Amino acid sequence: MNIKPLFDKVVVESVQTEEKTKSGFILPSSAQEKPQTARVVAVGPGGNVDGKDVKMVVKVGDTILFSKYSGSEFKVDGKEFTIIRQSDILAIVE
Repeated sequence: MNIKPLFDKVVVESVQTEEKTKSGFILPSSAQEKPQTARVVAVGPGGNVDGKDVKMVVKVGDTILFSKYSGSEFKVDGKEFTIIRQSDILAIVE
């Protein structure tokens, strides 16, 4: 797989979430929330976006938190990815 995002876009892969509650109940996939934690797979070059210079802060391998309903989801080689704008990233998890 070779995905090369444009401008201020970032390709992320969701981090697996627990399928059990803290008390041990198993949740069906329909009851689970969309994950908001992801690993950065590819980063665009930044540049001039909407008349403003954008410097990319995240890098490949970072774990990030992003806005709940942001981005576009797609599948490549059977894996699910999301493309989001860097401005939709809320934090880098260290």
